[in-house]
Amino acid sequence: MVLRSCWKSRHKNSCGPAGWIRPALLWFCVTQCVCGIGAVEENTNVVQKYAEFDVTYNDTVTSQNQTIYAFNHTISRNKTEGVRVTVDVLSGGSDSPILFVVRQKQAVLSFQIPLILRGLYQRKYPYNHVGRTLCQPPTRASSENQFFFVDVSTLSSQGTNYQLRVSRVESFTLQTDTKFSFTASPSQPQYFQYVFPDGVDTVIVKVNSDMTFPCSVMSIQDIQCPVYDLDNNVAFIGMYQTMTKKGAITVQRKDFPSNSFYVVVVVKTEDEACGGPLRFYPLRPDELIDAGNRSKLIDVVVTPAINSEVYVRGMLFILGIFLSFYLLVLLMTCVENKRMKKREVFQIPADMSPAETASLLGKNGDGQTAASPYEYGSFADNGSTLSSEAITDSATSTDNNYGYIERSLDGVGRSRHESLSSVEEDDYDTLDDINSDKNIVRTKKYLCVSDLSRKDKRILSKKYQIYFWNIATIAVFYALPVVQLVITYQTVVNVTGNQDICYYNFLCAHPLGALSAFNNILSNLGYVLLGFLFLLIILKKDIVHNRALFRNDLNALECGIPKHYGLYYAMGTALMMEGLLSACYHVCPNYTNFQFDTSFMYMIAGLCVLKLYQKRHPDINASAYTAYACLAGVIFFSVLGVVFGKGNTVFWIIFSVIHILATMLLSTQLYYMGRWRLDSGIMRRMLNILYTDCIRQCSGPMYIDRMVLLVLGNIINWSLAAFGLLERPNDFASYLLAIAICNLLLYFAFYIIMKLRSGERIGCLALVCILFTAVVWGFALFFFFQGLSTWQKTPAESREHNRDCILLSFFDDHDIWHFLSSIAMFGSFLVLLTMDDDLDTIQRDKILAF
Repeated sequence: MVLRSCWKSRHKNSCGPAGWIRPALLWFCVTQCVCGIGAVEENTNVVQKYAEFDVTYNDTVTSQNQTIYAFNHTISRNKTEGVRVTVDVLSGGSDSPILFVVRQKQAVLSFQIPLILRGLYQRKYPYNHVGRTLCQPPTRASSENQFFFVDVSTLSSQGTNYQLRVSRVESFTLQTDTKFSFTASPSQPQYFQYVFPDGVDTVIVKVNSDMTFPCSVMSIQDIQCPVYDLDNNVAFIGMYQTMTKKGAITVQRKDFPSNSFYVVVVVKTEDEACGGPLRFYPLRPDELIDAGNRSKLIDVVVTPAINSEVYVRGMLFILGIFLSFYLLVLLMTCVENKRMKKREVFQIPADMSPAETASLLGKNGDGQTAASPYEYGSFADNGSTLSSEAITDSATSTDNNYGYIERSLDGVGRSRHESLSSVEEDDYDTLDDINSDKNIVRTKKYLCVSDLSRKDKRILSKKYQIYFWNIATIAVFYALPVVQLVITYQTVVNVTGNQDICYYNFLCAHPLGALSAFNNILSNLGYVLLGFLFLLIILKKDIVHNRALFRNDLNALECGIPKHYGLYYAMGTALMMEGLLSACYHVCPNYTNFQFDTSFMYMIAGLCVLKLYQKRHPDINASAYTAYACLAGVIFFSVLGVVFGKGNTVFWIIFSVIHILATMLLSTQLYYMGRWRLDSGIMRRMLNILYTDCIRQCSGPMYIDRMVLLVLGNIINWSLAAFGLLERPNDFASYLLAIAICNLLLYFAFYIIMKLRSGERIGCLALVCILFTAVVWGFALFFFFQGLSTWQKTPAESREHNRDCILLSFFDDHDIWHFLSSIAMFGSFLVLLTMDDDLDTIQRDKILAF
């Protein structure tokens, strides 16, 4: 009886040929019966209609009256044409929705009206106007007629009016370099097909809109049915990313066997994923929320990406830029070696007698070194006119004069052949009389480098070489898990297709193999090449210095700033590691791995400060263990700040207190040259100093220069701490790096000012390096602050800052920052290396320590 009722029709003659309509109706009726719908009343009618494209059908549907629309669609193998179904419900109030089922040859599409789309916290948004594009069925014939059916049904006994319109999409295939505009909404998604033209293997799909909101999603999907084009399923397959005004995805032919793909654009029901507000809060869990007008006008254009020639050109460019530094250094080394050979031939002729040689080296007939005319009026009261040979101990002196412990040059020469493992730094410091001397020497009003370079060279050489071996060990243990993690990140991006995981500049992200942004990785090569070049320069200088010590060269033994290259080796290694870890970060840049890009920046800043201080305070500089422990604490706080610091007032209070306390402790350490103790009696000593120097008698600071530096340092650091506490910046890692750089620049400026104030000069090479580095840093910072992406915002908001490539169609602004900052860091290292070359012939008891 049910089947018989299913065949009743009011339009028997309008259904077309029975050869195609009756099997379809039989399938529909059997399906209805099997699913339990056969239990409807016996007078249920199924109306069959042969429908036409671009005609609007106004009908009414009830539980007793169901309609099937049949469409004849001609499919051509050489022409791709889309079909779009648009439905409007004209009357509401029914408890049961209307179900629309579109049956094609190899696909089925179904949806209900009102269409319920869910948002966060299970919010429900109803839509009565729905538009869907049908999946394009494949065909092997040149032309084929295929029928598809639109079934309309409901379980509601009340009549519901609706409008149905099926139309052809003439511009379904996107053309290369041709902009196409359309409108989309949550219930009316759009997708279009793109076919790779001959000779093009990679394209960039760019989607733009003048409207920030509503938030939308662009997706790239393979040519297959079904097409996932709703907010709740668009992330199921393919590549996708959220967008506000800009979106771009690079697509490669090798990922799509059919040489074509769909560009799908879906408007989301809510804007939270794009950084927008949640405006609607339902009072009841099942309450339906009117989303309002969420239509968005969108432009899409597909442009060819760069070819292999541009890749090769970009790689040759970066190699040419940085290898030119190798050639320049090689040329300068050859010129310097030729100049040194001429000097040696001039100084020690082969036929010169030993007495004449000693005279040429600056000794008198008694073997004493002649006094240098290089004197400083600012510390003449120290009486530093002592020789480098036997000098009386300072304990017997009645004034502030202090000289070297008695030793001979022969002993110094022999010491170069002894094992460094046979001496320790504590061998010198554990003697009580030496401790007494340190209290005398380091508390003098004016200190010379000779006062702070009294330890055995073997001890200091071993002490500062530990810096290099420690950072090399740290680099290995840090880099290996980092490389493993970023490979996992890239794999997840490639497998899931979620382009929101990584914050690229999508308008200039050139893939290579499994890497999504090869250009951002390649541009870090400069750090590695220039870091290695700096290591070669230091190695050459170290060898030359050791040869000078071996032949007992007086300039190497007793003149100039003491040469200790361990920190320089550590700086070069840190620069290379910065390049490696920055490349790892740019494999998939986001807030969770930003510390990879900054960890060795902290290292570099800290090592530069230590090297500046070591130049004139070699005996009291921090050990490698202490320095790296402090830097580990900085990185620890960097991780905590990234994870917990965003808007966390408690964290910022704790960090600001620690920052201020660390600044005060370091200031005390520098002011008293380490001659103070942090113990239970420190408060008593502080009160005593305040009473004697401020109350009993008003006396100024003993070390005025140091006091000026430390006061400025405290003002800057207290200001930075206050800024962080009040503003609580989201980018904590960059805030921490700014603190390190400000302190480094302050100390470097103090060093230069004190150097000039003491009557010293800056050599020509050092001056050129300073000017060159300052200019390069200026340009580098300009490109750094362009801000092509930022993980402080949502991925969609970050893409609003994306811009096209600006150099060789391969590199963007951030790549140029990598180029220039690596050159600037290399230049900064050269400044530290050469800024005291003017003191190489000046005795150390004539060089002021500040």
